[in-house]
Amino acid sequence: MALDGVAAGIVFAFALVHAYGGRLRFLSRTPRSVWLSVGGGVSVAYVFLHLLPDLQRSQQRLEQMLEIGGWLNHHIYLMALAGLTLFYGLERLACRSRGGGVGIDEGQSTPQGVYTLHISAFAIYNFAVGVLLATREEGSLGELVLYGVALALHFLVNDYGLRNHHRARYQRHGRWLLAAAVVLGWLTGLFAPLPPLTVEVAVALLAGGIVMNVMKEELPGERESRFSAFLAGVVLYGALLVSVG
Repeated sequence: MALDGVAAGIVFAFALVHAYGGRLRFLSRTPRSVWLSVGGGVSVAYVFLHLLPDLQRSQQRLEQMLEIGGWLNHHIYLMALAGLTLFYGLERLACRSRGGGVGIDEGQSTPQGVYTLHISAFAIYNFAVGVLLATREEGSLGELVLYGVALALHFLVNDYGLRNHHRARYQRHGRWLLAAAVVLGWLTGLFAPLPPLTVEVAVALLAGGIVMNVMKEELPGERESRFSAFLAGVVLYGALLVSVG
């Protein structure tokens, strides 16, 4: 309970990233802003050094709850793969629907139907982040702050990509929906906890989604991403996670 005030501050920071991240104009330039590449590196380090070990523990708990054997012994990792695949499909749909434009000033905005589907998926994604923050196992203040920094930077990367795809629609109401979703997820986790099985599956889907949503922003050549900044994020944040863990 002592850390609930810190968690509330982190949720508020997550909401602010979506609500006002678009005002950080320096993020939209090409070559890619160094801060977006650093944020991508931090997010990937968090997935591989924190979320994936959590998946191993989730796998063990799920085996006890479900008593599933055979090829489904690794079904939590199948959920992570499903999360990656889902968000890859959504990204391809958004790109194709707007004529393949990638840069912030290129191509056209997505159609209404694609926008609705894309934002709905990210609202569920943000909701899951809020739930996981509220239902985390009690840890140190350092662990909680590292979680907050990693996910705040990840939301900044996501926000950039969504503004790129959906433009005016995202600015009018999409960003507010995503800001509200993460707060609602946190409140749900506090006052109406979800079943443990649902939480375990959400962790897996989220891990796959984070990997996909970071790499889709870093890999395209036209982004002119900054590998040195991405590497710095991975190394420095990875060292912090290992030292805290």
